Amino acid sequence: MDIADIATREFVEVDANKRLGKVRSIFERENPKGIIVTEDGDYAGVITQKQLVQSHVEDNAKAGAMTRSAPKVERTDDVREVARVLVEGGVKLAPVFEAGELWGIVTEDDILDAVLDNLDALSVEDIYTRDVITVSEDTNVGQVVNLLRKHGISRLPVLGDDDGLTGMVTRHDIVDVVVRDMNKATRGDRAGEIERVLDLPVYDVMNSPVETVRLGDSVEDAVSRMLENDFAGLVVTPEDDDSDVVGILTKTDVLRALTYTEEDHMDVQITNITLLDTVSREDIRADIEKVADKYQAMQVQHAHVRFHEHKEKLRGTPLIQCQIRLRTNKGQAAGSGEGYGAGTAFNVALDKLERNVLELKGVQADEEYRGQLLRKLGEL
Repeated sequence: MDIADIATREFVEVDANKRLGKVRSIFERENPKGIIVTEDGDYAGVITQKQLVQSHVEDNAKAGAMTRSAPKVERTDDVREVARVLVEGGVKLAPVFEAGELWGIVTEDDILDAVLDNLDALSVEDIYTRDVITVSEDTNVGQVVNLLRKHGISRLPVLGDDDGLTGMVTRHDIVDVVVRDMNKATRGDRAGEIERVLDLPVYDVMNSPVETVRLGDSVEDAVSRMLENDFAGLVVTPEDDDSDVVGILTKTDVLRALTYTEEDHMDVQITNITLLDTVSREDIRADIEKVADKYQAMQVQHAHVRFHEHKEKLRGTPLIQCQIRLRTNKGQAAGSGEGYGAGTAFNVALDKLERNVLELKGVQADEEYRGQLLRKLGEL
């Protein structure tokens, strides 16, 4: 399946000279997946809500100062490859081109809606993220923003005094509060308003009650609920306790599952691939395969490597954080590390991963079922 019938010509567009404050208002009012930026009528890039949360750029700055490149796709591209492009680019939409001209956009929602009927072969337990980060009700908004930035995520479950689930806070919640309060304040008071918002307890801005999904639920049902309610993710709970947080299922998890392959080499997905310097995708795949090959009982079904750049630099080389997550027949294994340059950070994370592999426990996966799943996904 290609994206010719999925892409849309309806999208939010702003000129590169528009004030960033106006762009923030658009996100608060319309909650788009991203905004296309044009300069003199030509495509210049995109602005995402994630960028706004991570940025310290003033509202008076122009939109062009926040514009980032997004992976371009063609109307004839395969939906599986486009899903990979969105995940690896860390974006929710991609500009679609035809004959060298901007034709429209394709979003993660467009793809998920198109493949929804094929997701009944998956259960939440197959693809959800186990290593979930949580915060308490008295955590302030400033700390939440830092966690979202550090881990490159869009939402955090909120726990009460008994460690039970009481709410969810998202990037959009924070942008909503900041924009609303900034609009009320005069220009001279805005700096103080920002500080006040950052000091608020997350309890004051979180959503409650929280939509949850159980481990045994089908991914088709979970995605249907996400699309119907415009949720980017659902908290995962065990069958018998809706307040016990065991993980999270996001639209990105589902897109990532669409990229699983039956190829001879390991399927490795890299987020923020542009940060690679002295190491290549092939090097990363080969090194992870070496680790996996040491443990014959462990079969790696998918590997995800995420890079994040910090502001700190050493002789011009940025400090990079690397996170590696393996999905195996024995469960999930992960490792993370930091270093100057992507190659160094990856090696530190790989060492940590190998130590953590030794702690893996779990039940052998049903390979026949997994084969059926992969074949079904291959029909897309």
